[in-house]
Amino acid sequence: MMNIFSVAIRNLNRRFVRTLVLSLSIAVATGTLFSATIFSMSMQNALKIGTYRLGADVLVVPQEYEPQAKTALLAGEPTSFYMERSVLDKVRAVEGVARASAQLFIKPASFTCCYSVDVFLVGFEPETDFTVKPWLERHLKKGLGPFEVITGRDVPVVTGDMIPFFGTIFKVAGTMEPTGMRFFDNSVFMRMEDAYRMAEESKKKAIQPVNVPEDRISAVLVQIRDGYTPERVAIKIEHDVPGVKAIASDEVINTVRTQMKGILKGIFGVSLILWCMALLMMGFAFYMIVNERQREIGVLRAMGAKRIDIFRLIITEAITVSTMGGIAGITAGAVLLITFKKLLIHYLKLPYLMPSAFSFFEVIIVAIVFSILTGFISSLLPSLNATRMEPYEAIRRGE
Repeated sequence: MMNIFSVAIRNLNRRFVRTLVLSLSIAVATGTLFSATIFSMSMQNALKIGTYRLGADVLVVPQEYEPQAKTALLAGEPTSFYMERSVLDKVRAVEGVARASAQLFIKPASFTCCYSVDVFLVGFEPETDFTVKPWLERHLKKGLGPFEVITGRDVPVVTGDMIPFFGTIFKVAGTMEPTGMRFFDNSVFMRMEDAYRMAEESKKKAIQPVNVPEDRISAVLVQIRDGYTPERVAIKIEHDVPGVKAIASDEVINTVRTQMKGILKGIFGVSLILWCMALLMMGFAFYMIVNERQREIGVLRAMGAKRIDIFRLIITEAITVSTMGGIAGITAGAVLLITFKKLLIHYLKLPYLMPSAFSFFEVIIVAIVFSILTGFISSLLPSLNATRMEPYEAIRRGE
């Protein structure tokens, strides 16, 4: 009995350059689609985890600083803006507001060691906070002490490190798990009272002091009551509290999704074009292969090979080529995504968190199946044509 796979491998090796070109065409199509899928999942993953961690239904900021606030949340770009602390009490009095907590944003400071890292300093009030406090309760089992901080996963420190900000030394009490949102991953969270003391002492200790009076805050995070929508409460806050902009969480999410939709539409469009080109190239190549090997096919039939054996031979060659190309494309796509992850985050300014190992493996399996189907579909008609050849006629035409 003919060993279909070994014959197919010998045939592919005889035309190594053609086999390589066909594999590369599949690799490009599969790699692009694989990368686009992982890219999409990474942004969705970060959006889901990041917005869950934020915990706020509405973010209230000074009216003129709405763009900076959105950029800070989505891209984690450090920023500073302030408004009267009295805004907090006014927001709490608005109908539909269940809980409200203030935060203070301070522009980045540099570590005074042998390297410099930009971080986003965020002051929060443990008594009323519902973003950082739940993490403290789960992981530290205690609150923050004086001049202790919690850092995001991308800040290069470990628990117990001492780090200076504006001349004041802080101790790292813990490090958060990654979220994919730079607002959390590149931030340092400290008690509001410590932030004010740091600002006051910076006038004596820091080369560039920070000026933040204790009657100033940057934002108010709001959780709404049951029966209300974030959009409705946001409108009421803007109506009742002059000079502020209330940003509903859905608005932030929709902003990201709109940006994602445009980017992914382009990537998947290119992937579809590349796949169609690979399909046509493979189909044309195997028509040529069948025509070139009419004598070989005739001899195999004359020696007792059945029509199904010829069909399996051509299909096996195509699937082998497409599988090799698919694996190469997946490998290249994964390497590029991992290598240029930070560059993508920097230029796109979107949340990004790689999916779990299980989800990653699932996408790999689907991509390999996709590449195998590509080989099968492209060689189906040429394989059927090969099975219709009569042995004598095939040998005569192949001479």
